[in-house]
Amino acid sequence: MAGGAEIEVAASPNLNGKAEICNGNFDPTAIQLEPLPPVVSEHPPETKAREIVLGRNVHTTCHSITEPELNDEQTGDKEAQMAGVLARYRKNLMERTKHHLGYPYNLDFDYGALAQLQHFSINNLGDPFIESNYGVHSRQFEVGVLDWFARLWEIEENKYWGYITNCGTEGNLHGILVGREVFPDGILYASRESHYSVFKAARMYRMECVKVDTLISGEIDCSDLRVKLLANKDKPAILNVNIGTTVKGAVDDLDHVIQTLEECGFSHDRFYIHCDGALFGLMMPFVKRAPKVSFKKPIGSVSVSGHKFVGCPMPCGVQITRMEHINVLSSNVEYLASRDATIMGSRNGHAPIFLWYTLNRKGYKGFQKDVQKCLRNAHYLKDRLQEAGISAMLNELSSTVVFERPRDEDFTRRWQLACQGNIAHVVVMPNVTIEKLDFFLSELVEKRSTWYQGHVQPPCIASEIGKDNCYCAEHKSKK
Repeated sequence: MAGGAEIEVAASPNLNGKAEICNGNFDPTAIQLEPLPPVVSEHPPETKAREIVLGRNVHTTCHSITEPELNDEQTGDKEAQMAGVLARYRKNLMERTKHHLGYPYNLDFDYGALAQLQHFSINNLGDPFIESNYGVHSRQFEVGVLDWFARLWEIEENKYWGYITNCGTEGNLHGILVGREVFPDGILYASRESHYSVFKAARMYRMECVKVDTLISGEIDCSDLRVKLLANKDKPAILNVNIGTTVKGAVDDLDHVIQTLEECGFSHDRFYIHCDGALFGLMMPFVKRAPKVSFKKPIGSVSVSGHKFVGCPMPCGVQITRMEHINVLSSNVEYLASRDATIMGSRNGHAPIFLWYTLNRKGYKGFQKDVQKCLRNAHYLKDRLQEAGISAMLNELSSTVVFERPRDEDFTRRWQLACQGNIAHVVVMPNVTIEKLDFFLSELVEKRSTWYQGHVQPPCIASEIGKDNCYCAEHKSKK
């Protein structure tokens, strides 16, 4: 491949089709196409269940609250003690940020300009489009952010309703709740690799939930979806479509899902689709020929996290749905002098300002640049892992690199890796540099040389990432 080739990314969020990926060996300015993943077997080989490793009990390290001494105002001992605690905590945060790779948070942001607003209790309680009697709010910023996302997902300002949530989970809870209210007897369908909040919603709302099988990639298997839809043709369908699964970063084929629904006899007035775009919902619009998430298609709602790709010091998210659906949830609240269709009552009024600030500073071109960097660096990591003989997989359109789970839990905690079964992953975000990846790789390779010696060999994870991506003794010998 010629040096200097570029990953093709969209100049605006309004392009159709699939992402174009360059072929060949790794080049720091290009990415390569992944093979089409096979379907996961319905009867995988029996393996011994791995015990879930939980983190340590925080009660052993918590900072207790103590009463100030009677003469503390004169001595200032309490203030000095608290200042010391905060200084040590800040130092710890800096160290943990330095070794953060496993969770999809963009840690590259600077909101110093907004420090002047931290003295105000800003609360956007109630409907974002209707002021309440509480005057210390940021609705004007919130609606500006919502309009930006409405344009991104192609829905007119007078056709949508939405709000800035406290996290991505709240977006899923709200989207699925709207679906349930539109179809009270509907069945919720979600792939087995959907975020756990989807199944939490099913439990909270007492909904019948059908889990759909996935491909090796983590993408929903529409053949299995077809079978399960046909078995329940008498009830409306409420679907969760993943725009980036939690562990493997797989993107469900929205068009194929809609086609499957239609072929199974579900008219557009008998299904509701919620798109969980926690991370990739904000990345995919900037990748040329990526599958398109748009309200021009028969979808009901889309949610993303604000603290992930955008980057924000507090968890937050954005939920957008169709205006025609929200009336089933909305009610007048005299106490607020407003309406409310949100899940929470009080809502963080600072979060909209943080999002507004970054969206204005970066714009479409800034996000396009960040997406390109993340995809390029993710392919770099995947190639380096495989060159070192480490099993690794990277889905097309994804910045989530999946690889064999480290044997050492201390190493896993040091790098804050997210693990599931025999696999772990690194999520390459805008703050993750090549230098950081090289540092991680050197430590991993060094540790593996001590983990795997003599008869102790790396595990086979072909059933989780595909044999073409597995570098265990058996599959490596066939390459």
